[in-house]
Amino acid sequence: MKCPRCVQVIHRGAGLCPHCGFGIAEMDARHGKDNVSLRRLADVAGLMKSRERSKVQGALDDFSRRFPQLFFAVYTGSGKGGGNVRQFGFWLLNRAAFEDVPVDRPNEAGILLVIDPETKSASVTWGYLLDPYLTEEDTFLCLSRAHAYWLEGRFAEGTVRTVSQLGKILAKRAAQARRDPERFERKVAPPAKTGEIARRIREGHRQVGPKTSEVTK
Repeated sequence: MKCPRCVQVIHRGAGLCPHCGFGIAEMDARHGKDNVSLRRLADVAGLMKSRERSKVQGALDDFSRRFPQLFFAVYTGSGKGGGNVRQFGFWLLNRAAFEDVPVDRPNEAGILLVIDPETKSASVTWGYLLDPYLTEEDTFLCLSRAHAYWLEGRFAEGTVRTVSQLGKILAKRAAQARRDPERFERKVAPPAKTGEIARRIREGHRQVGPKTSEVTK
């Protein structure tokens, strides 16, 4: 994976980035280390109207039907505790307990889009199970497809474009994996405590309100 701070390549299981020292503990100190209860669509910043949220929810549902082992989540808001949107997205995918995601789909199989209207930035974070199938270039392409819509304040349309484009990329990679499975084998061992987040999803978590904006792995 790439470090959310310095963007240097690091081992997925590393506790700290060897280049800049970044780690999840630093973000826990800023935002809290307890799990955060969310739904797949958390428009905390209020960027979308009700009918627009329905369109985005429909896109997330379509994604889940197309890729039943994965899920896609969207969070709009700022990380008030500090850190850029990449760091915030990394923290939130580690700490979020998604109420409307089946327990058999852990966060390690999740994709999280964070849109920060204050800094006018966005990022895509994904769990380690997707490492063989996604690259930074893929997610940059998806965000680029949405950029013009977001600049015009059309956040729902841009988000749907992002979800759709990423689905096309994953479908292509899945077809490639069927033809050449060795190419897509995970090259590193899974991090410790795999699946722990999924087991904690139903165990009670603090609720994120509109004044506590908080968004792999």
